[in-house]
Amino acid sequence: MKWATGPVEVTFLKRYKRFFADVKIRDGIEVAHVANTGSLKPNLQEGIKALVLPSDNPERKLKWTLVALQSPSGSWVGIDTAIPNKLLRHVCESKQCADWAEFAEFKHEVKISKETRLDGLLSSPSKKRYLEVKNVTYAVGDLANKKGQAQFPDAVTERGQKHLRELMALMEQGHECELIFTIQRLDCTSFAPADDIDPEYGRLLREAIGKGLIVSPWLIEVGPPGVTWTGHKLPVEI
Repeated sequence: MKWATGPVEVTFLKRYKRFFADVKIRDGIEVAHVANTGSLKPNLQEGIKALVLPSDNPERKLKWTLVALQSPSGSWVGIDTAIPNKLLRHVCESKQCADWAEFAEFKHEVKISKETRLDGLLSSPSKKRYLEVKNVTYAVGDLANKKGQAQFPDAVTERGQKHLRELMALMEQGHECELIFTIQRLDCTSFAPADDIDPEYGRLLREAIGKGLIVSPWLIEVGPPGVTWTGHKLPVEI
């Protein structure tokens, strides 16, 4: 998927009030919208390269949106939380994923209760598979040599815990469920829950896997041309 507008390479300076970042563009400093509510640790380092997208909406207060940061390995790290759902829809509708060949229909954003919508539903005449997608930016380990481990979440996520409980309830009803982690960086070789950050999420994820949850850590390439689904999945280390 190409960016909606051409990205501009800038220098990241600092983030504040969660949704704002100062970036250096050419000889000036601009404020960019940060399209991510997570902590983004340890990606926010002063002086690193970043990508921002310009907005052509004259009514918008901030002209720029911060969409990617560069890691020590040189890999771009996609931080825009709107990308995973767009990517899911693109992969489903273009039928790129061989794992889903048996499913004839895809629905985007499916309501399963008064409070909850899941990101997708695959259907065939004989079964259904519910899909939930999470964005992953956090990584640890030997990132400089592109041998890091991607982890989720980067902050305690009660919403993520709730989704795991709801996926387990759906599996108890006889449905298939798949949790997709979009790893928007190419410097990792495995995926694991971030137990040191949210041990309850890790516990629930292991419980759900034991009950049949399909976990798919998609490797996503992010860069100036756009966002690409590589078709590769990282091994899960539980």
